[in-house]
Amino acid sequence: MTRTLTALLMAALTATVTAQPIDREAVVRRNNPHVTSLDTLASLTVGNGGFAYTVDATGMQSFPKMYAAGVSLGTMSDWGWHSFGNPDNYRPEEALKAYDFGHGHTEFYATQFNEQGRQRGASEWYRQNPHRMHLGAVGLDLVADEVSDIDQHLDLWTGIIDSRFTYRGHRYHVLTACHPERDMIAVRVVSTGPKTIKFDFPYPTGKHTDDGCNWDEWERNITCFEGVSRTQTDTLKRVLDGQSRFDKAAYYVAIHWDEGHRSYINLKGERPLWNNHHFAIAEGDTAVAFTCEFIQQKDSRRPILTFNQVAEASRAYWQRYWSEGAIADFSHCTDPRARELERRVVLSQYLLAVNDAGDTPPQETGLTFNSWFGKFHLEMIWWHQAQFALWGHPGLLEHSLDWYFTVMPVAREIAQRQGFKGVRWMKMTDPSGTEAPSKVGSFLIWQQPHPIYLAELLYRAADSIGKRRIIDKYSRIVSETADFMLSFATYDYERNRYVLKGCIPAQETLRASETVNPPFELSYWHFAMRVAQQWRERAGQPRNPDWDELINRLSPLAAKDSLYLAAETAPETYHDIRFTSDHMAVLGAVGILPATPQCDDDIMRNTLHWVLDRWNWDKTWGWDFPMTAMNAARMGEPANAVDALLMPQRTNTYLINGHNYQDNRLRIYLPGNGGLLTAVAMMCAGWDGETRHNPGFPDDGSWDVRWEGLLPLP
Repeated sequence: MTRTLTALLMAALTATVTAQPIDREAVVRRNNPHVTSLDTLASLTVGNGGFAYTVDATGMQSFPKMYAAGVSLGTMSDWGWHSFGNPDNYRPEEALKAYDFGHGHTEFYATQFNEQGRQRGASEWYRQNPHRMHLGAVGLDLVADEVSDIDQHLDLWTGIIDSRFTYRGHRYHVLTACHPERDMIAVRVVSTGPKTIKFDFPYPTGKHTDDGCNWDEWERNITCFEGVSRTQTDTLKRVLDGQSRFDKAAYYVAIHWDEGHRSYINLKGERPLWNNHHFAIAEGDTAVAFTCEFIQQKDSRRPILTFNQVAEASRAYWQRYWSEGAIADFSHCTDPRARELERRVVLSQYLLAVNDAGDTPPQETGLTFNSWFGKFHLEMIWWHQAQFALWGHPGLLEHSLDWYFTVMPVAREIAQRQGFKGVRWMKMTDPSGTEAPSKVGSFLIWQQPHPIYLAELLYRAADSIGKRRIIDKYSRIVSETADFMLSFATYDYERNRYVLKGCIPAQETLRASETVNPPFELSYWHFAMRVAQQWRERAGQPRNPDWDELINRLSPLAAKDSLYLAAETAPETYHDIRFTSDHMAVLGAVGILPATPQCDDDIMRNTLHWVLDRWNWDKTWGWDFPMTAMNAARMGEPANAVDALLMPQRTNTYLINGHNYQDNRLRIYLPGNGGLLTAVAMMCAGWDGETRHNPGFPDDGSWDVRWEGLLPLP
């Protein structure tokens, strides 16, 4: 038999095997997290993308202080934000500083100031405010030392947490769920032991990274009963920074009891009408069941739901999520690392749907605890949410992409005050789009092309009718984003080219005043402007000649000694610790992106090998590993792609619950999870022009990855 015929037969056999439908439920459920102790890094979460509730091993938030320095027990939402008072009347313009980066005009950036004074005060106030709130801890009144025999599972297929444990000789069984559309949890506790449910409402801390719980501040932290209803539904009114019970409520909490009876007492054992901290006592012979909804604005028309109704809604939603989206089955792989990679993939799919699918871009720690004051970073939105389009859930990406319309006026004002056209997307912000001043973030530019890339992924994921809708809907964002990109590029008359300068690149160890032509940003400018031109043509418009001029005359990537540099102005790249730490963004120029016409494959391959061998891997972040894997895949080195994706480094650690651990400060990091999913989608489904099956995995038979529904990268 000839080699060609053998290859054809093997290909036909592989196609036949691959065509067998994947048992999706088996793939999902064999990766259910299993917790057997009060492990503060093993917290589990239920949620709907815009609201999440994270629990300890009791299935509730029984020990929030114990878990505060781990994967803390957050109850957070897209809408739950708070600001401290501004008695000094700071204004955003007081946090601005003028710079001259050689663009021919003065540019004003929201930055941080070292000197004491109003500018520093304004800068720090706008960094800290607003901050995301913990909406309230709902838990069992237990003593941690007396909890034993823990057996807890998160059923990913239904989104329900099943927790069993022993307390003071009594066996407990707790079921926990979240409604897929309402900010509502549902809990059922079965036990012959005491079933005291406590509701604790912390005041915000406003700290950079923590659980957001100030348990000591009660003067400005008010909770009152709107009344205890005979219909078993009670409403609490939450007031922050108020002076009386008639002040404006921050939000409401509606509690419906459908099993057990209840009475309310405060910490002093008194029945409260107006106080700061509550215990809710609910007792039944064997069971207590309730739902608890956090409501931004009171609405009496909202139907009351029982535990069973919420649990059933959760089952239906998650079974639909897993059935309609993409899936990857690693059970046919013989590489011993495949089992762990599948676990990371499945858990990441769940965690991102729980934390990242709301109406605003997600923060890097999602809805679990606060980092960077609870604000979100627009340079990270690609890492969080590109995967939704690739894994068959483009609607979840569209939720947050629509937020860009809300903040376009703010982004347009930023561009204008800096002397540019179009819209300049902010870096670190909140739902209002207000810039958080930063000595680094305000000078980044790689968040700018993200809306173009993400809109393109939505276009590719849509059917023929949907493509027209996507073009009509997002063309304005694409166009005004590209207008800024053209305006920001500076023409170098001496060398007849466009350069990028006056920015801090994705590798944040470089300085804005010194950096010219960072490679990833150059490649991203080239890619996004090409896509923007394609969008004009799809909309029936002529190509923009100025955009074409920029595309054709963008500087090539700078190289030295057959290696690409961190920037054209950094010839000492490979001899200076500043340029071999943090993100190896040079690899993102080919991997996240397709290679530009000027990119030399041999130089990029040399650069990949140098990074793999010599980079300071202990000074990296969770998404650096999938970025390296995507580069290796495009370079035709699938073994290195797999090695990079599973590299044994601290910042590439994935906990029992699937979270990407970074360090003691940043115990979870969702851009790592999102990057993992994007890399795996690319390694399976490929990219434009790539026709091989599973091109990012070795074809020696050890990585027989079966998958359905994945889309390739551009």
